[in-house]
Order: sequence, then C-alpha cells, then structure tokens
Amino acid sequence: MLWEGRFKKEIDSKTNDFNSSISFDKRMYKEDITGSIAHCKMLAKQGIIDKEESEKIVEELKNILSDIENNVLEIDSNAEDIHMFIESELTKRIGSTGKRLHTARSRNDQVALDIRMYLKNEIKEIIKLLKELLNVLIKKAEENTQTVMPGYTHMQRAQPITFAHHLMAYVEMFLRDIQRLEENYNRTNIMPLGSCALAGTTYNLDRNYVQDLLGFSDITKNSLDGVSDRDFAIEFLSNVSIIMMHLSRLSEEIVMWCSWEFKFIELDDAFSTGSSIMPQKKNPDITELVRGKTGRVYGNLMGILTIMKGLPLAYNKDMQEDKEFIFDSVDTVKICLVTLVPMIDTMKVLKDNMKKAALKGFINATDCADYLAKKGIPFRDAYKTTGILVAYAIDNDKTLNELSLDEYRKISDKFDKDIYEAIDLKTCVMNRNVIGGPAPEQVQKRIKEVKEILNIQNN
Repeated sequence: MLWEGRFKKEIDSKTNDFNSSISFDKRMYKEDITGSIAHCKMLAKQGIIDKEESEKIVEELKNILSDIENNVLEIDSNAEDIHMFIESELTKRIGSTGKRLHTARSRNDQVALDIRMYLKNEIKEIIKLLKELLNVLIKKAEENTQTVMPGYTHMQRAQPITFAHHLMAYVEMFLRDIQRLEENYNRTNIMPLGSCALAGTTYNLDRNYVQDLLGFSDITKNSLDGVSDRDFAIEFLSNVSIIMMHLSRLSEEIVMWCSWEFKFIELDDAFSTGSSIMPQKKNPDITELVRGKTGRVYGNLMGILTIMKGLPLAYNKDMQEDKEFIFDSVDTVKICLVTLVPMIDTMKVLKDNMKKAALKGFINATDCADYLAKKGIPFRDAYKTTGILVAYAIDNDKTLNELSLDEYRKISDKFDKDIYEAIDLKTCVMNRNVIGGPAPEQVQKRIKEVKEILNIQNN
C-alpha cells in the first residue's frame, strides 16, 4: 500500500476487500491517466519537477493508457483503487521517477477530478441519445398529425386530440431533460485539482493551466468544497431520475396501447417477447423493464442523498459509495434509451382503432357545450344542457353524432343542423387552433420549431 509507512501491520485481507473500490472505479482509468498527464505537465511548467522527469512520466502514462485499451495490461483487482493501480504501474515501469507524479496532489482531489471528467463525457452521451429519441418521436408525430385519438384525464376518454399531439407532449419533456443536463454539465465543468486533501498545498501550482489542458470552464474556489462537493453528481442523478420518470410514463402508455383493450399500436416482433405457456402472447417486456429500472435509478438518487446528508467537511470514505450509484444510473438510462429508440421507430400505429375509440366516450361533449355557448347560452347552462344530452344518449345507446336533430331540439331549441359539423371529431381537433393545441397546423408548427432546435434535417 502506498500509505503503509504509518502502519506496523499489513491490512487484514477482508478489510482490504471491503475498503477497495477497484472493482467499479476502474472504468475511470482514462480520466485518471488524462488528469495525471495534465497535472504532471503543470508540475514541470512550474519547476516543481524536472522537465525530463515530466516527459518520462507523461510518455509512460500514455503507454499505460494504450496498453489498457489494447488489453495488453489487465487492471489488478487486488489494487485498492484505480488511482493507486495507475501510480503503482507507473513506478513499476520507470522506477522512483514515477513517485514524483503525486507531488502536490491527493487522492481526494484526484477522485473529484476523475468523477467530474467522467460525468462530463456521460452527460454529452446521454444528451446525444435523448436527441435520437426526440428524432424518432418527431418522425412518428409527422406521420400522424391527422390521426385522431381520444385524449384522457383520469384514464377516462376526455377530448379528441391527435397521436402527433400526444407524442409531442413527450418531446417537450425530453427537451426539458436536455436543458437540465446542459445546466448540470456547466456545474460539473469545474476543475477541483489543486484542492489536495482539503487545504490546498504549499507548492506554487498553476491550477488554471491544468484547467485549460483538461478543458474545464473554471476551477473550484474553496479547497474544502473542492474535495467534498458532490452536488453535481446529486444533480446528475436527479436529472437522470426525471428522464427515467418520463421514459416510464411513455412506457406505461405503450404497454396500454399495445394491449387488446386499446390496440392503438403494435410493436415489432423484434422488440416483443412471448410466453412460455401461452402461445398467443406478445408481451411488451422492454417497456415493462424501463418502468422497473426507473425505481432502481430513484434508489440511486436517494442513496447518494442519504450518504451526503450528514457528512462533515471535508472528504470522508462514505463518499466512495457515490460511484456505484452514478455508474449504475449512467448504464441504466443509456440502455433504456438505446433500446426504446428502435422500438418506437418500428412500432405500427393502428389509426383506425384510434379513430374508433375516439368516436366513443362522448369526447366531443365539450365542443357541444361550446356550440351552445357561442349561441348565447352561458357556459355553465350550456354545460348542464350537454350533460342532459349525454345522459339521454347513454340511455338510448347512441353517440352524440347519432342523435337526430329532433332529439337535440327536445333538449334545447338552440340546436340546428350545424351541430353535426361542430361535433365532428376532425372539426373538434381543427378548431383547437391555439398555440400548444392539437390542431394539425399548431402541431406541425411546433415540430418545425423543435427540428430547428435540434438541427434535424427535413426529409
């Protein structure tokens, strides 16, 4: 152990296993080496170590990176963590010169640097995947601006909308997710190296030089906060939890839509599974797994919040637990996005079934009340009259469209033959031509705006 000088006994093997983080933090080997190269160049620039020694260290760090990526060097599972493995391997290769690398640096600010660098890359990747999801949702929306379906409240048929309008609601959600991640990136893009263990160092460091080498936008301004801050990670897990919540809501609707009770869509065979005993089954397992994995990501957020809530400044070993929460959430949201995109792209929209569902449930009742209100009847009275009309239609097993004009006039003499056009589903949708409404004109306008935001090329 690099810290064993203070100790007279070797660490207990079980304690070593318990203390070790190499099994999961090894995925940050590239960030650790990249950060070390920048630190070493700065040490030479400031005259803290010789230029020749710096060049030798940098060259060998690059060799180590290449060997790991080409499977020439296997990361030692017995190492305490990825930082000590890299440093030990460096010293093994170039001798005592390698020991100079850790001058004016602690593992506390080293790990803070690595996790920020790792998250910066992953935030970019998740944003890219979200844009791919938006692309396929927009594509489906463009194909369905005239596809009328029932909109729901309380899972009861409520008012007519289009399938495009429904999909574009999810587009808005995922756009906000991207915005949150971009803001999260800005707060992650702060360089902590130079904070050392907690109180900085007596060496004349040039932290801004390291910042520039590593592509950070700024440096941390308090060494205690530099090593103990995990706000950016908590914010990331919160953002990913919201993304998963949105994916779960979409998944829940897909599960319902492909059931026989709805039959609004049909999933491609490549993205469905069967039953071991019921040959007729075609199960939406992917979307069910997304729902389930959402709870797992929520747990990661609660885990890191619980760890951080009672920690005194500065670094504490409890904070080692942050990485498994982060890594698991990264992996989970990425696999969900990667799997959902082609599933949505290949799903078949059953337009006729959507229309049939829209014709039932009196979802044009509000339009009927609006019709009366436009004839001069106060809306509350028009609402009551329409309610009586709906009750009458239910008793006679008819829809509003199937009632005769005489039946309408028995309830109110304000009804005329133009009522049928007013309550036609397409009219109901077309007339909701307000910004944000389901009218095809409005939906197409928003699709164009979002495509411009995302720089999606028109086909």
